[in-house]
Amino acid sequence: MPIETVHATTVVAIRFAGGVVMAGDRRATAGMMIASRRIEKVFPADDFSGIAIAGAAGPAVELVRLFQTQLEHYEKIEGEALSLDGKANQLAAMVRANLPFARQGLVVVPLFAGYDDRRQAGRVFSYDVTGGKYEEADFQTNGSGGVHARNWIKSQWREDITQAETIDLALRALFAAADEDAATGGPDLVRRIFPTVAVIDVNGFSSVSDNDVAARAAELLGGREEGAGV
Repeated sequence: MPIETVHATTVVAIRFAGGVVMAGDRRATAGMMIASRRIEKVFPADDFSGIAIAGAAGPAVELVRLFQTQLEHYEKIEGEALSLDGKANQLAAMVRANLPFARQGLVVVPLFAGYDDRRQAGRVFSYDVTGGKYEEADFQTNGSGGVHARNWIKSQWREDITQAETIDLALRALFAAADEDAATGGPDLVRRIFPTVAVIDVNGFSSVSDNDVAARAAELLGGREEGAGV
């Protein structure tokens, strides 16, 4: 009898002038059923980097926890944090180690992003199932609704985009993905379930409050209803 695996769906990472915004919808699916409406898909990796998960939810969350532990252990032993490139390489090795499970259907493909104090800029990395690591120039998406979110971001992103505009763009992209992809959860005004959003900049990783996301979502949805939004 086949096992119904819970899958996390759409996540995005978008660079702006001073850092990176990461965001994810809250829905997880198991086959044709909604397994969770409140899953978390965006996590801090350490103080200045974050990881967003898509794919088999159980192994993905376990990978996040192990990655967090390894980064913390390295910093305690060496007395300093890994470089952002070093963190990205470490995550690539962990994704590669999951390949035997991926062949059984337990695919884990994260997005990784952080603030690089050496370059004084935000950076975004994506991976393939074999652990291949690719640095993205401006943004990347992942998950079942990723193509729809990426198309929206591509049409709106610009080099001088501000942090506030990037947060709004991430939300719009996730809402657009939810319109086209059944596995991506849209904003739920009744249950007050909204995407998870985080900002990573010179001050480190910080989560955008639920109240702030709710207010932005309400404004964006109001704009759409008037024909000016998504």
